[in-house]
Amino acid sequence: MHAVTNHQLPQNASTESLTKDRRTIAIWLFCLCALVFGMVVLGGVTRLTHSGLSMVEWKPIMGILPPLNEAEWNEAFYKYQQFPEYQQINTEMDLAGFQSIFWFEYLHRLLGRSIGLAFFLPFIWFLVRRRIPPGLTPKLLVMFVFGGLQGLMGWYMVKSGLVDRPDVSAYRLTAHLGLAFLIYAYMFWVALGLLAPRVPRSTTLPWPGCRKVAIRLMHAVFYTALAGGLVAGTDAGFAYNTFPLMGGQWFPDGAFVLEPVYRNFFENIALVQFNHRLLALGTFFATAVFWLWMLPRDCPFAIRLSMHCLMAALLLQVSLGVSTLLMNVPVPLAAAHQAGALVALNAALWFAHCFRQRDVVVAWSTKEHGI
Repeated sequence: MHAVTNHQLPQNASTESLTKDRRTIAIWLFCLCALVFGMVVLGGVTRLTHSGLSMVEWKPIMGILPPLNEAEWNEAFYKYQQFPEYQQINTEMDLAGFQSIFWFEYLHRLLGRSIGLAFFLPFIWFLVRRRIPPGLTPKLLVMFVFGGLQGLMGWYMVKSGLVDRPDVSAYRLTAHLGLAFLIYAYMFWVALGLLAPRVPRSTTLPWPGCRKVAIRLMHAVFYTALAGGLVAGTDAGFAYNTFPLMGGQWFPDGAFVLEPVYRNFFENIALVQFNHRLLALGTFFATAVFWLWMLPRDCPFAIRLSMHCLMAALLLQVSLGVSTLLMNVPVPLAAAHQAGALVALNAALWFAHCFRQRDVVVAWSTKEHGI
């Protein structure tokens, strides 16, 4: 009896230690998600206040410090004056006006560097202390690589506005936003996986079609956000400021005036905004139908709660989107709308992940749903 007990104690201690490590790393990843959330919102404000082209150089190391005296401020302002945004739009801007837009871009870049440190330093600590669970290190390295690529993508986007046209490329802006959403989604998904075990592949759910629906709703939220990036990049939100009609019509005139035709989907303001509306409303109503279908069903608490959160997040997001449009894109509402996209994605990720948990399978396998 004593031999068995002594043999089991190290195993129990090891299991408890692994569980604690998983929980600790999950909390760390959730904190990083919160920082990325702030980064996305601040990036939206930077874009909306036309501050993104105020820093015309990319210095990953030396650019940590802002101008510290009048001479350095004048030098930074002089460099800004050499580029199209000042020469074509802000010719009457003084040093104080330049400082007001500089700080948004500076804080945006500073937060990006801070996220890199908030990831790298704890990662090294976990690695040295051997606190990273088996199989997790490659996933963490993927996050780190994608974070570095996001910094490069940000500068690649800014460079597009420093050439001839004083505005960044809509394609590059959408790629920059999409990559931020992907990084957030991947970190959040991995963190959820550390807290909730995955469903074994051999397990058959009583209603497996719902898992596919949840995954597709998650994808729909992401694609709608990408379409919103194109709206921001083309300034399409400042046109057709009515709802639900666009210029008095359900489908706007001039939606296919560009050649070749595919350019209209990415560059034509009318079609870009229409597509975003269509994706947003389609995602909302599809979720609403599924939510109504699920209400009378007996399902685990986690799925029910996450579904309610997704429905509420999409309702709020549609309301913010319509309000932003009708009020001609005020900065606070537009920033809230961009934040709402990430909240909706967060809810969709949680809902989809609930279908991968073992406790969900156990709960369903012991009940009769009559489906």
